[in-house]
Amino acid sequence: MGASGVVFGILAPDLSMLLYDAISPAPRCLRMFVLEKGLQPPSVAVDVMAGENREAAYLALNPAGQTPALRLDDGRTLAEAVAIAEYLEELHPEPALIGRTPEERAQTRQWWRRVELNVTEFIHNAFHYAEGLPRFAPRIPVAPEAAAGLKRIAQDRLAWLDRMMGDGPYLCGERFTAADIWLYVWLDFGAGVNQPFDRTLPWIGPWFERVAARPAAAASRKLLASP
Repeated sequence: MGASGVVFGILAPDLSMLLYDAISPAPRCLRMFVLEKGLQPPSVAVDVMAGENREAAYLALNPAGQTPALRLDDGRTLAEAVAIAEYLEELHPEPALIGRTPEERAQTRQWWRRVELNVTEFIHNAFHYAEGLPRFAPRIPVAPEAAAGLKRIAQDRLAWLDRMMGDGPYLCGERFTAADIWLYVWLDFGAGVNQPFDRTLPWIGPWFERVAARPAAAASRKLLASP
C-alpha cells in the first residue's frame, strides 16, 4: 500500500506523485538525489528480490519491469532514474544537482555520461553475470563468461577517469552534482559484490570518502518509506 492509497496498478481517487522505490543501485542513486534536494515524495517499496517488479501489477505501471519509477500527478508513469532526476530538477531547481546554466548542465551531463558508459554499466552487467547470476539467469540473457572481463574494464575505466580529474573536490570542479551521486552509489555497490575499486587512486580515493561523508550518502541506504 503506497502513501496515497495505491497498490501498483490500482489507483486511489486522489492521484498524486508517487515514487516506486527498491533496494537496488539505481533506486539508491535517485534516493540520494532526492535527499540532497531535501525532497520527501510519497513512496512505496517494490520487493525486487522477490521479483515483485516482474509481476503483472507492476508491469502495468512500468512495462520495462525496472525500478525506480515515478507516477506523475496525471497518472502517467516516468521510468529510468536519470530521467526522473532530470524531471525533479526541473520542478525543484534548487539546490542545483544538474546545473543552473546551460554550461553547467552540459558539464554535468558530460561527466554523468562518462560515468555511466565507462564504469557503472560494466559494474552492473558484471554483477548480473557473476554474483547475481542465480537471480538474473531466469530473467534476462546472461553471459557468465564475460563477467571477469567486464570487471576488469570497469576498473580500467575508473583509473582512466581518475587521470582526467583536476584539483576540484567533485567531478564538476567545485559543484557537487548528480554525476558524483551516480558514481559514488555504484562504486559503493561494487565494493559489496566482489568488485572493490582501487582506494589508492589519487583523485577517486579521497573523492569517495568525501562523498561518503555527506549525510545523504548514509541516509540513501534506507528506502524513503522506511521509518
